[in-house]
Amino acid sequence: MKLEFSIAAASVGRLDRFLADQLAISRTHAARLIADKAVQVNGAVARASRALARGDQVEVAVPDDKPSRTIRPAQIPITVVFEDEHLLVIDKPAGLVVHPAPGHWDDTLVNALAARGTSLSGGAEGRPGIVHRLDRDTSGLMVVAKTDLAHRKLGAAMAARQVSRRYAALAWGHLETSPLTIEAPVGRHPRDRKRMTVSPQGRVARTDAYLLARFPVCELLRLELHTGRTHQIRVHLAHIGHAILGDPVYGTEASRGVSGKGRLMAQQLAAMAPRQALHAAWLSFRHPATNAPVEFRSEWPADLATLLDAAWGSDPVAQPLSLRYLGFFEGHG
Repeated sequence: MKLEFSIAAASVGRLDRFLADQLAISRTHAARLIADKAVQVNGAVARASRALARGDQVEVAVPDDKPSRTIRPAQIPITVVFEDEHLLVIDKPAGLVVHPAPGHWDDTLVNALAARGTSLSGGAEGRPGIVHRLDRDTSGLMVVAKTDLAHRKLGAAMAARQVSRRYAALAWGHLETSPLTIEAPVGRHPRDRKRMTVSPQGRVARTDAYLLARFPVCELLRLELHTGRTHQIRVHLAHIGHAILGDPVYGTEASRGVSGKGRLMAQQLAAMAPRQALHAAWLSFRHPATNAPVEFRSEWPADLATLLDAAWGSDPVAQPLSLRYLGFFEGHG
């Protein structure tokens, strides 16, 4: 079936948003139609980001059947730290997108689980099993639901703040006090839709920060989430002037807050960071089937090991620094 639209308004924004509104589908589904070249603007294939204007002619070849939710398997190595018939906990590597989305349809965690033959809960469109997410360049622990019942119970536990998620991060500068509670609403940036920001119009967000180790120009922090806003930790730390090392979006040279003798060391550390120094290291919740408490821990990742050692800034340590050595897993904050 083909549908045609004539744009009468001076501007209606992006093509994918227009299709989502007109066809009453999600933006992910709209973006998939565009990626599959089922959409033309003025007789030519267009990008999802194409800005529509008055006079444009949009033609959509809508499949006769319902949108397919088939996930294409992809042989991507993943580390499973726990699995039973209800759920699995994985230690996600940095660089892996969690679920299919524009630009990453076939190389995500969900695709990897499909190749593994893992049974997953229904979940949202294109996101089977996904209870919560980690940013692409954040590593660490995630729980994935295998049944709809487990998904509902884990989702409810998340909403009730009964799932404990603790992150390790290297942040520029030094906190004035520890522990520190950061309560600031987080919402979409008004001018850059790929960024989040602290805004009065945002959603309530709270992060607790605890100092684990103080280094010459940065600190190792333990961060506990009480809410799960997009980019929450990264936005909150940048907001208080302590952006995460290696964060290309929220951390700039000016945000380091380092001057004098520390400037050269900060520049060297920044050059060493392969990605944002943020790792989901501690995850605990009650099992959705047995109600028994379960807890999982993940050490500081190998790709950031050299960065942590260099941040130490003193005589070389006998062995690579670890979260356990620095007291990350002691106490509950």
